Amino acid sequence: MFERTTPRNIACDILFEAGATPTPPRDTITVAVSLYNYAAFIAECLSSIAAQTHQAIDLVVVDDHSTTDASVAVATDWMKTHHHRFARTTLLRHRRNQGLAETRNTAILHARTDPVFVMDADNQIYPRALARLYEFVAHRDYDAAYTQLELFGEARRPGYADVWDKDIFRHGNHVDAMALVSRASWAEVGGYTHLQGGWEDYDFWCKFIEAGMTGAYVPEMLCRYRVHGTSMMRTESTASEEQIRMQMIMRHPWLRI
Repeated sequence: MFERTTPRNIACDILFEAGATPTPPRDTITVAVSLYNYAAFIAECLSSIAAQTHQAIDLVVVDDHSTTDASVAVATDWMKTHHHRFARTTLLRHRRNQGLAETRNTAILHARTDPVFVMDADNQIYPRALARLYEFVAHRDYDAAYTQLELFGEARRPGYADVWDKDIFRHGNHVDAMALVSRASWAEVGGYTHLQGGWEDYDFWCKFIEAGMTGAYVPEMLCRYRVHGTSMMRTESTASEEQIRMQMIMRHPWLRI
């Protein structure tokens, strides 16, 4: 069973912040973007968020101490130019590298709304994505909502999403991190947990299952997952996969992976 802990408040610096509304509109969604050495992709990711038909958006980008490219500079320039599109715009940077799980936790921790859309800086969303997902999470009917994926980049095909079902989760993860999540539900399960070798998404959804939480599957291709050399889909099949598998089974004994 999962451990009920409070997500850590990681030391970070505010590199940019702008927002004309001290109190967000009631239907505001926070989009939490995890950034690490993705200077080549971050502008396209943020532009896809700005193009949403859902108007009330807070944007929180957390850079996990990028060092090999101009991720921070690209994100800063984009946000300075486009911050008027959002109710609030925030760029944070970890003072040292913490990993993907803690980067997502930091972004959600700094959200001021309950619905938070989680995405990584190499991915994109179609204009209707947030509006469609908000229908299911707005009144806490579900703890999370997600759509089918469109894979693009080095592979082009539909994704692997399916209905929210514990029996399907037993045999592997079929729900990407790119989802609209209730912040209260995220806090209840202790947020994301760093696992050596990956599979943080799978662990997160398993904690939701164990807490009796529900997810809504929207069978529309509204989220775009970029497949490339360093994407999770390409790197999770590593020599340490068996150790990760055993770690997951120890954390969630009901799994049959």
